[in-house]
Amino acid sequence: MSEKRPLVAVLTGAGISTDSGIPDYRGPQGLWQRDPSAQELVTIGPYLASTEVRRRSWLMRRDVGALDAKPNAGHRALVELERAGVPLRVLTQNVDGLHQAAGLTARKVIELHGTAAEVQCVRCRVVGPMAAALERVAAGEADPACKECGAVLRPRTVMFGEALDERVLDQADAVAKACQVFLAVGTSLQVRPAALLPRIAVEHGAKLIVVNGEGTPYDGEAAEVIREPISEALPKLVRRLVDGDLAAL
Repeated sequence: MSEKRPLVAVLTGAGISTDSGIPDYRGPQGLWQRDPSAQELVTIGPYLASTEVRRRSWLMRRDVGALDAKPNAGHRALVELERAGVPLRVLTQNVDGLHQAAGLTARKVIELHGTAAEVQCVRCRVVGPMAAALERVAAGEADPACKECGAVLRPRTVMFGEALDERVLDQADAVAKACQVFLAVGTSLQVRPAALLPRIAVEHGAKLIVVNGEGTPYDGEAAEVIREPISEALPKLVRRLVDGDLAAL
C-alpha cells in the first residue's frame, strides 16, 4: 500500500495577492504605510458612524480594483498542489476570492475574513453583489444605501473591531490541529485569532514553513523561513511537497 500523504494547511495573507495588484496593509509599501488614516476605512466603528468614512471606503474599494484582479503564480501553485493529490486546506485572511478563481476547490478554502465580492445591509441583512454597489458609486452615489430598507450597506468582510465567525474559526482550528505541514504565506502573523493558527499546528506536531518578505513572530518556531518573492517561492515549495520532500525540512 502507498504511504498516506500528509495534510497540508496553508494560511495565506495579503502578500500572496500583491502580485495580482492588490496592495497589502502592513508591508513596507502597504496601504497603511502610505496613508495611516486608511485603517479606519476597514474598522467597523468609524465605518458605521461616519458617512465620510464610508464614502472614502467605497472609493478605496473602487480604486483597489480587487474584483478585477487575476490569480498569480502563487495562487496557481496551490491549485497544482491540489491537482497532484496532496490533501490540502487553505485558510485565507484574504477576501479577494483569488484562490477559487485560480481553480482551487471552493470547499477546501476557508475564508476567515469573509468575502469582498458581496455586500450586506446592516439592518435587514439582505445580501447583494459588490459589483452592483460599485456601479452605483461610479454613477455618482457617494454612499450607496440598501435598496430594500435604506440602511447602511457594508462589505461581507470581517472588519477590524469585529469577531470572526465562530463556525469558520472552529473549522480553521480543526485543520490546524490535523495537518502535518502548515505553510504561512504572505502574512505578518500579527492579527489574531488567525495568527494563533500556526502555533496550534506546531503544538500538534506540524512542521511550520513561513514564506513572507518580512519577519514574523513565528520565524523562530518554523522548520524553514523563505524570504523570496511569493510568486517565485511558492511554486518551488509546491514541487518539493508534491515530491514528498519533507524529510529535508
